[in-house]
Amino acid sequence: MDEARVDAYLDRIGVPRPAAADLATLRTLQRAHLATVPFENLSVHLGEKIVLQPAALVAKVVDRRRGGFCYELNGAFAALLTALGYEVTLHSCRVWTGRRFGVPLDHMAVRVQLDAPYLVDVGFGKFAHHPLRMDVTDAQPDPGGVYEVLPQGPDLAVRGDGTWEYLLDQRPYELLDFTPLCWWHRTSPESHFTRKLTCSIVTGTGRVTLSGRTLITTAGAERTERILDDAEILAVYHDAFGIALDAVPAAQVEGATA
Repeated sequence: MDEARVDAYLDRIGVPRPAAADLATLRTLQRAHLATVPFENLSVHLGEKIVLQPAALVAKVVDRRRGGFCYELNGAFAALLTALGYEVTLHSCRVWTGRRFGVPLDHMAVRVQLDAPYLVDVGFGKFAHHPLRMDVTDAQPDPGGVYEVLPQGPDLAVRGDGTWEYLLDQRPYELLDFTPLCWWHRTSPESHFTRKLTCSIVTGTGRVTLSGRTLITTAGAERTERILDDAEILAVYHDAFGIALDAVPAAQVEGATA
């Protein structure tokens, strides 16, 4: 990215040009990204292509004022961090299914090397708000929960609030390596992204999520749910997520509920 694109990205997430590529700045950037760029899968249901190229991902976030899912959000954020002078690599993750860790390349996370290695993830929905140390096994308290990063063979297993999140392959990958799984998530009837509409963002007190027609709001330990009509859904997309839609999308899988 050139300097103008970097400034535009920083403006998108409401962060002034940082003086140094250090941990304090990384924490600020990650928290700001989570609070301004939603985790969403609208492209799947609007028939939009997902192009895993840094320029295309940054354009979606910055110019189109949209979000995305893991490959998009972490891919765009990695491009910003690299342009700001951070040492960044991309990593394949196998997401916990409730019984086992799933397939490789199912999720993409970011590693940032500072005085120590840090895990940064702005594309996993509910997750840590700040970077996590990858070289310690102690519990790491975070506004999003309590996290642990534990060696498991050559990989690292990440746990949040006592539940496995994913298994991270410590070998670096290229963005294009994730193309096959991105295509699967965008097109397969078995993908949860084709079966469900979701849009979620961190707030000052918790999180706002639109899951199909259900608005879920968490504030501290309190959680509320409400079913919305079409006009209310469009208003929430606009007001809570900054996304302007002409009509409510429908889940693309036949028989799936939006």
